[in-house]
Amino acid sequence: MPNSYDLRGKSALLTGGAGDIGRAIATLLLESGARVRVWDVRPVQIAGVESDLVDITDAAQIAATLARLSHEPPFDLLINDAGYLGAARAFADHAPDDWQKILAVNLVGTMQVTQAVLPSMLRSGAGRIVNLGSLAGKEGLATLTAYSAASAGVIAFTKALSREVASHGIHVNCVAPGPIDTGMIRALGAEAVTAMVADSPMKRLGSAEDVAHLVAWLCSEASRFNTGAVFDMSGGRARY
Repeated sequence: MPNSYDLRGKSALLTGGAGDIGRAIATLLLESGARVRVWDVRPVQIAGVESDLVDITDAAQIAATLARLSHEPPFDLLINDAGYLGAARAFADHAPDDWQKILAVNLVGTMQVTQAVLPSMLRSGAGRIVNLGSLAGKEGLATLTAYSAASAGVIAFTKALSREVASHGIHVNCVAPGPIDTGMIRALGAEAVTAMVADSPMKRLGSAEDVAHLVAWLCSEASRFNTGAVFDMSGGRARY
């Protein structure tokens, strides 16, 4: 029997919707009854989903887009999924402009969008924020040092913010996927993917749909006592 989530009447903002995980999340939220708007630097075409070209590293673009949407209902759900992995390489050889981009997209972008959307949630006294981090942020991965640092920042940001806003009816949680079968992971090369599968107790990569279901559950009333939590999505690969 397929899982279902009642998100009727909810308005969701999803960053990074052009990627595999983002598309899966957008599709499931839409199927669950939510109105879905996607922000990405790449065009997003999903039937029934509204989208804007927004660079979340640019605070001015965020503010301008929200101002343009001010006549629409405020967002009840915010899913920060935009991410940039970069290439796997030793940190001593990692070009500063690339690792700074990793921090800008994954951590700073998440914080900027959240800070821009949060005031309307505070006014309404309700909201769900789900940040997409990574298992790398919990365990640290060699040759993905900057990505690990940015993901750890997302986890800490989630925990800290959740304590600030819990009394306002706003739930803030983090999903920390391990290797998920996406173009971003496949781009690391067959050898890296084989090693990830070998390290998994389930002996497979996760799917984008697996992640989407956890996100949708966190956005639903079924998750009414969860905030400040980090949910692994690793097929048992997580070691703590």
